[in-house]
Amino acid sequence: MYPEKIYYEPAALEYALGQILAAKYAHVPWIEIENHNKIDELRANPNRAFPLLKKYLIIGIRKTHKYVPNHKVSDYLVPYTSSGCSAMCLYCYLVCHYNKCSYLRLFVNREEMLNKLLKTAAASRELTFEIGSNSDLVLENTITGNLAWTIEKFAAGGRGFITFPTKFAQVAPLLGLEHKGRTIMRMSVNPQSIIHKLEIGTAPLKDRIQALNQMASAGYKVGLLIAPVVLIEDWKIQYSRLIEQLAQELSEAVKKQLFIEIIFMTYSFVHRAINREAFPGSMELFSQELMTGRGRGKYCYRLPLRQQGEEFLRTEIAKNLDVPILYVV
Repeated sequence: MYPEKIYYEPAALEYALGQILAAKYAHVPWIEIENHNKIDELRANPNRAFPLLKKYLIIGIRKTHKYVPNHKVSDYLVPYTSSGCSAMCLYCYLVCHYNKCSYLRLFVNREEMLNKLLKTAAASRELTFEIGSNSDLVLENTITGNLAWTIEKFAAGGRGFITFPTKFAQVAPLLGLEHKGRTIMRMSVNPQSIIHKLEIGTAPLKDRIQALNQMASAGYKVGLLIAPVVLIEDWKIQYSRLIEQLAQELSEAVKKQLFIEIIFMTYSFVHRAINREAFPGSMELFSQELMTGRGRGKYCYRLPLRQQGEEFLRTEIAKNLDVPILYVV
């Protein structure tokens, strides 16, 4: 059952969405907090409690609204309606920011965030705004309906595009919306064996491919992330099969517009500490032989291996899909 508990800022219940959530989850224990960023009783939990913390939902008010320039698939990263996630990917970059408290937080002041987005879009040339960099909005939408709400509101009054990545497949509520081609969904994929072992609580690969096909059929713009690339022992076999499966199962509507982003895994000391205690017996992702330091407490693949991986993926994609690769990091 999700959520098992809800921690909430009292002022959140003054908002319409806060009241909707209060009614929806009236059967769940609600615990009052002062600040969604500082819940001492949760911070005090040991690393082994990480899966338990992921069962909690935090409801508050977003106070940070600063847009960050981005030069990949979007022009700006936009703080939006949620941060964190209820899934448990063993490499999740949000863990670097939130440590074991990377649980899902919902922000009820959605009108404030959308109004800024619409104003910024209207005052500019056609820009692309990344609204899903801190959470998975397809997952969040199953709780709040915020993504469907945003897509239609932006289509009605926005200029440019909104975009978000996802590892989930619950796109049915989005398919009949009036989106006017102003929303770009990017599906994140990995070999199914990696999804099963490392992306706990997310959708299987076949479901992700089906969801991408459905969104393209509904007229949405779509893209694909191969992310993060994890260079396990048989990585060439695994990623070759992945790309072949994509070539076979992606629809022509997807392939006609598809672009790909490739992101190699970054790991950290924090991940290692949590995974050892919370997921004993899980795959060891750190390798001193294959990795090198990247900033304080972080690791990335050594350059020769990383270059080998990029060359291999570019070759396989050119051979099987022949679609543009926007960037590799």
